[in-house]
Amino acid sequence: MDPDQGHFLSQPIRPDHFPPAHYVFGNNVYSKKGFELGRKLFFDPILSLDSTISCESCHHQKDAFADGGRAFSVGINGQTSDRNSPPVFNMAWNRSFMWDGGINHIEIMPFAPIIHPKEMGEDLTNVVRKLNAHGEYPSLFQRVFGQGPITDQQMFWALAQYLGNLVSANSRYDRHVQGELSLTSSEMAGLGVFRQHCASCHQEPLFTDQGFHNNGLDAVFIDEGRFRITQDPADLGTFKTPTLRNIALTAPYMHDGRFASLADVLEHYTQGIQASATLSSELQPHVGGIFLSASEQLQLTDFLHALTDSDFVNNDELSE
Repeated sequence: MDPDQGHFLSQPIRPDHFPPAHYVFGNNVYSKKGFELGRKLFFDPILSLDSTISCESCHHQKDAFADGGRAFSVGINGQTSDRNSPPVFNMAWNRSFMWDGGINHIEIMPFAPIIHPKEMGEDLTNVVRKLNAHGEYPSLFQRVFGQGPITDQQMFWALAQYLGNLVSANSRYDRHVQGELSLTSSEMAGLGVFRQHCASCHQEPLFTDQGFHNNGLDAVFIDEGRFRITQDPADLGTFKTPTLRNIALTAPYMHDGRFASLADVLEHYTQGIQASATLSSELQPHVGGIFLSASEQLQLTDFLHALTDSDFVNNDELSE
């Protein structure tokens, strides 16, 4: 093996039991050095206006790259974000990003938080100026892209090489699917409950359908969800289906972080589904709640914990 190629970083990780990734690197030629440059940028607060906020400030590896424990993340000048920070793994399979799908490509996904006045509050022109004036970045970008000066496209490409290789696919569930271990009897029963009641929107193996749904949180919408983007009345109060992978690590839950625990989430689905004109068709027969016995709720919770990928959140090659 080329000693420069390393372990995890040498090529894009694309698990055999996953569908083909939506994002292919194409002109953004993937390399170990490109991944490492993207990783350095991800952890560097230079991307923010006052050099206090990095991407990692709101996406911590220990929380599966979510902002564990915070309903709303803290940006520059102590301001809080408008929505809960979703985890950023398995992004190469996403066709859209953000809770409302307002970004449609991984290579420009970082644009939104960089320019958001409550998050990183910066201007792309100034970010590029700072990178070109930096003591290390010009030579690092030169090694990866072979030409200077640094451009915003190169910056986005480098970040996409890192984000596109943040792949979580080694939970107990994954090893079960691959025949490497057997789930416990409770986890297996929970998988059955999941497939009966949850899998229409949280489709295996990514545990999301990439779609947008109103899951009955509200009858009146303070946050209009995807409607902000499409202006289609059918999208009022709909939000992107989050993946359930690593769900035990990414609390609080929903677009506004209103639920502090998985027990709270189950309480919503079993007792709190509210009717509205755009309620997801899958939930319309279940206004008020889906009946799950106490044992079924426990089994489902056990299965959801089996989606935790401990190797992923402890992989040093993803760390700063």
